[in-house]
Amino acid sequence: MPEMVIELKTKSDIVAARQAGREMASELGFGSADQTRLATAISELVRNVIQYAGEGVCLIAGEYKQHETRIQVVVEDAGPGIPDVEEAMAHELSNSESLGAGLPRTKRLVQEFDIESQPGHTRVSIAITRPRL
Repeated sequence: MPEMVIELKTKSDIVAARQAGREMASELGFGSADQTRLATAISELVRNVIQYAGEGVCLIAGEYKQHETRIQVVVEDAGPGIPDVEEAMAHELSNSESLGAGLPRTKRLVQEFDIESQPGHTRVSIAITRPRL
């Protein structure tokens, strides 16, 4: 299965992670709309890491299952965490000073979304799937 790891340290890593996700989606046969949704979701997550934690890692992995093709993206950091994940997910935060800005938008872009956050460790896992032809 294809897999990429992108170290997140600077704003240029946002573009690198976004492009890596788009390329993998293309290689695995996802259409342009899915490629764009995945790239946008990755941008949101990686931007949060750079802005709030300073650095982290983005893992992008493709997987072929019996009836579907799946791309999973895991973004992790060792930053301050999101004080109230439930609150962050319940409101479309428009204030860039608020931790977790963009998470509800990200969740709407993908089929699978999971978040775990505490001080010192945040992990967001997203995935898109498509039927195997």
